[in-house]
Order: sequence, then structure tokens, then C-alpha cells
Amino acid sequence: MRTQLIAESAATRLEGPLLFLKRTVEAALNEAVEVIGVDGRARLGRVATLDEQHMVIEVLESTSGLALAQTRVRFFGEPLHFAVGPGVLGRVFNGVGQAIDGGPPIAAVRRLRIEGLPMNPVERNTPRDFIETGISTIDLMNSLVRGQKLPLFSGGGLPHDRMAAQIAINAHLRRAETHESRERQNAEITPGEHAEQFAIVFAGIGLPYESADYFRRTLEESGALTRTALFLNLASDSSTQRLLTPRFALTAAEYLAFMEGKHVLAILTNMTNYCESLREVSSSHGEIPSRKGYPGYLYSDLATLYERAGCLRGHAGTLTQLPILTMPADDIGHPIPDLSGYITEGQIVIDRELDRRGIYPPVKVLPSLSRLMKDGTGEKYTHPDHPALASQLFAAYARAAQVRILAGVVGEEGLAEADRQYLEFGREFEEQLVNQAEARSLEDSMAIGWRILRAFPPSELTRLSDAQIRAHITEKNV
Repeated sequence: MRTQLIAESAATRLEGPLLFLKRTVEAALNEAVEVIGVDGRARLGRVATLDEQHMVIEVLESTSGLALAQTRVRFFGEPLHFAVGPGVLGRVFNGVGQAIDGGPPIAAVRRLRIEGLPMNPVERNTPRDFIETGISTIDLMNSLVRGQKLPLFSGGGLPHDRMAAQIAINAHLRRAETHESRERQNAEITPGEHAEQFAIVFAGIGLPYESADYFRRTLEESGALTRTALFLNLASDSSTQRLLTPRFALTAAEYLAFMEGKHVLAILTNMTNYCESLREVSSSHGEIPSRKGYPGYLYSDLATLYERAGCLRGHAGTLTQLPILTMPADDIGHPIPDLSGYITEGQIVIDRELDRRGIYPPVKVLPSLSRLMKDGTGEKYTHPDHPALASQLFAAYARAAQVRILAGVVGEEGLAEADRQYLEFGREFEEQLVNQAEARSLEDSMAIGWRILRAFPPSELTRLSDAQIRAHITEKNV
């Protein structure tokens, strides 16, 4: 690593987190730098743009106290790296990978570029197997599969922070011994798997202090912090730092997954704050805006983050992503959820109406989707009846939603008896299955699903086999 020090007189302008310089040294785009003020403090930064005569530095820490005449910049001749090691779990970092928990420095065994490990597409494996989150509407209806990227679409004021913390605390690998069929089918995961193979990387992006403190305190009190690497970027931090927080977090996740062999779940919240910062920084660079003022490269920029999830041949570990974003004005067609939906494999949608009714977690099941659910459920991975039960519940709830519209026109009294059954099923589905006060196992969620389906005659259960109806519906009604 070479270093170059630029003269104090080279700085020409300072606008927010951007430092404008005359180009007097050889430098490269995205090269790591240190910006040293008159106070002697070194601030981390990187080269954002450059031409033959000028360059712009993104300062990743506070620019308070910098004076142009006394500012020096040291160039490192390489992109930003993150020093990682086995001790990354159980630690709390700021948005640029600096430990803020008062502990010793990480005993680093590797220095990795924060842009990510290059993945050969032909070496990718199809995501397989099941991560249990403790939330019925995800585990039963829209299962999360190892190696998947499944975003959570929320809105302002909805309890996505509470859900994120709950998932971080309760998420775990599905053990083979939880169902005897896993042994019969010689599943890829052996009964010897245990909690040490599972890790969480949690990145809070642009959080208010109260939210950051809530995540840190909740993980510490639950004991989940011991298996978690926590990255906290505050709303008061530089907008340019916000762009790097998910990259530092995913670098730690890649190390744990592909070098330590762990199964890693990366929770990224809030990606809307990331996109807003990207728009702010793009505008300060003078770039031509696209839809709603976001840069034209928003899609490809998000892809550089989301596509770091996956499974690789020859590697025991996997990297699964659960990005959380708030939809401005609850608009699912807004550029952020719209583009995220194109890149990822489904979405979990949080509903404001369910939240107003006191249902938690307020997951709106019908527009939610996990495109890889079929690859991580069923005989080999969860339970042989799981896919059919989920399909039947979804079909019945969709019919209930149609009946609600009809009831709004003719009233409940004007409905046929069969329609009233579906209307009652819709209420039971939301109050008993969607609503939950504490974490549930998949078996508990399935038991509730079977119970509320018993209100229907067998002729209505068209998604279930005769054997499933006998085993779970008719025999239980006797």
C-alpha cells in the first residue's frame, strides 16, 4: 500500500461532506483517503469523482473543524478495506466499521474490499433450505430460504423496527431432527448442526438515536448480540457514510459465510435512508436526476448490494438478506420498492390497516411473496404437508378478501352461507394466525392453520389431498 500526501493549498472548496481539491497527485476513483484538519484528527474518506485537474473527496465523518488552508489529504493507493476476523461477532461498529463498544480492536485475519467478493455466476447454487424466523406469516406462508434476498416493505410509523429486532433474536437454522422425514430423505443439513453455525449481521442505516439504542439494548438483553455483528449508522452521521454502512456490513457477512462457513442472515434497515442519501450525494455531484430525483443508476447501485446474497459451490456457508425499507406515502410503486422488487426474490408487505386494528405483526399476506419458498420447504426441508397447507390458506384468504368486498355492497345478511364461512375464516386467519404475541415454531403455526381450516367442509379444501384432509381435518373434527 503506497501513500501520498497532498499539499494544504490544494483544497479549494468544502460543501457539506464533499471536499473539492486541485489534482496534484496520481489517484484513482474510490481510492481510500484520510482528511487531516488543523486539529490533527484524521477523517476517513474516498475519491468520489476526478478529472485531469480536479477531484472530489467524500468525507465519511464530520467535516466540522476543517479549514481549507490547513487541510491535508493522504491517499492510500487502494480502495476502502475492512479488517475482519472471527471476533467480529458480538461487537458493535459504527457505519464505517470502527468498533464503538469500548472493546479491543478486532484481531484481523483478512482485509477485504468493501465492494464485495467477486462471484462467478456459474458457481452460484440455487438457494435451498429453511430459516425459521418465528413469524407465522413468513415461516408458513412466505418462507425465507438460505441464500435468498427477501425484502420487507413497510411504511412510516409501522412496527418494522420491532419486527427486525424480533427476527434477529429468534431466527435460527431449521434442524434436520425436527422432522423424521428429513433423515429419511438424507437432507443436506445433518442432525449435528447447531446454533454456532448461524450468525446475524445487522446494519442500521440512518437511524435516529432512539432506534439505534433500541436495537443495541434489545440484542444485548436477549443474548442475541453474541452471535451478531451490529453496525449502527445514525441519522446525524454524514450522508456519504450512509452509503458505505451496508457495504461494510455485507463485507463482514461475506467473511462469516464464505470464509468461516457460517449461515448468515443480514438484516439491512432502512434501505430508504440509503436511497435518500444516494439521491442527496448524486445531486451534490451535479448528476442529472431520473425518476423522483433519484440517480439513473439507482437500480444498478441497489443490485451491487442485494446480489451479494447467495450460495456458492464449494462453500459450506450461505448469505441471506432481509432488507427493510419504508415506502414513501405507502406507495409500493415508488422507485425504491419498485426497483427492489425487480432485483430480489419476493417481498413481505406490512399493512397499515392491520396495524390500526392492533394486529402484530401486521403482514399483508396477499401481496406478499417468496419466490423461492418451494426450494426450501416440503418433505426434505420442513414438513411434507407444509406447501399444500400454505397454498390452501392463501386460496381461502384470497376468497375471504373477495367476499369482504361483496359484503361491503350487499351487507353480511345478503351473503350466501358459504360466503359467510369465508368471511369468518378471514377474521380467524388475521386474529389467530397473523396476530401473535410471541415467536412461534413452524409446527405451532401449522397447527393453527389446520385448526382454522376445519370450519370448511372437505369439498372447499381443493388444495389438499384426501390423505391430508383425513389426517388434519375430518379425523380432528370427530
